[in-house]
Amino acid sequence: MTFALTNVTPAPVLDSPSLVHAPGSPLEEVIKAVSRMAPTDSTVLLTGETGTGKEVVARYVHDHSARARRHFVPVNCGAIPETLLESELFGHVRGAFTGAVANRKGRVAMAEGGTLFLDEIGEMPLPLQVKLLRLLQERTYEPVGSAESVTANFRLIAATNRNLALEVEAGRFRRDLYYRLMVCPVELPPLRARKADVLALFSHFWRQRGETRPVEPAALRAIELHPWPGNVRELENLVERVSVCTEGPVIRVTDLPQPVRQAAMAVGDLSAPSLSLVPPPPPSAPQAFAADLAPVAAPAQGAEAAPAEGSLPAMPPVAVPVPEKLFADATAARLPIDLPSLLRTLEDTYIAAALQQAGGNRKAAADLLGLQRTTLVEKLRRRARDSQAA
Repeated sequence: MTFALTNVTPAPVLDSPSLVHAPGSPLEEVIKAVSRMAPTDSTVLLTGETGTGKEVVARYVHDHSARARRHFVPVNCGAIPETLLESELFGHVRGAFTGAVANRKGRVAMAEGGTLFLDEIGEMPLPLQVKLLRLLQERTYEPVGSAESVTANFRLIAATNRNLALEVEAGRFRRDLYYRLMVCPVELPPLRARKADVLALFSHFWRQRGETRPVEPAALRAIELHPWPGNVRELENLVERVSVCTEGPVIRVTDLPQPVRQAAMAVGDLSAPSLSLVPPPPPSAPQAFAADLAPVAAPAQGAEAAPAEGSLPAMPPVAVPVPEKLFADATAARLPIDLPSLLRTLEDTYIAAALQQAGGNRKAAADLLGLQRTTLVEKLRRRARDSQAA
């Protein structure tokens, strides 16, 4: 069973497709807030984890403001060396420093009449914070090497993934600048708090790449369960990776990178029945332990179990031989057993089962077992060495 992504319909978001979300998403409140702020000239401070789309929202505010016809000028305060950041912002005059062979306009001048977006403002050095504060208060500045003030007309939008209140308490951010920025604060929720948006965003990015291939439910379930520490940026990069690196006509769970599959497999949503291990029982129940490791029975002739929605297609039943010699004396009164040997036997059995389902393809078998291919190859080599030694 596969799932056509055309069935996932994101909610319309005015004319900004980059803010795709599902109905009822926490992002709806964010959009309402910034829509009210956009027509004004008030300073906006966007906070949230990296990859949540702060620059996308900043551009949305600019595009819906009276300054939309002028420039939107972004500056990443964390990516420019401290010694160059002042010149980058305010420009410089000829002869201001070695290499300054001509006058140069800064980003503030470029944003004249438009919007200046200061990303990662929490990383701005303290000396420059003082000059930024004066710029916001007086709306004037001096280019590096100049004694003449220049007036500035721009709208400021700032963004940070840091907690500026804590930065103020730690002495790394000026308190007066903090309050100057906190005119219209907006916090963007992480993607893990917007679970309903994950498939809508995946569908949006998938269509954006011109993809029409269907995606199986197990893969969609894995994408939903992944915590997305990199937020929307991580999801967009995953879409590109799957689109470029997958050759088949259908996107399957084995086409996803292991970190994305891992969260779903941890809760059992993606594990094939014949590859799932029973959790170990408490030490006080050795008989239950033996019962849990009973052979996997083949289904009755003509009976075929239907795979659960969102799970992998069931693997052909493979009887798991129980090492009787290890269990013969494993009763409540006669422990211990050779547990290391038992675990090796079970591991070898499930590796053989995975290779059978994957038709001998080691990469596919490793995916079914939740292993890296190199790990599986090493285990196979160990099996071969052990066989030769025996």
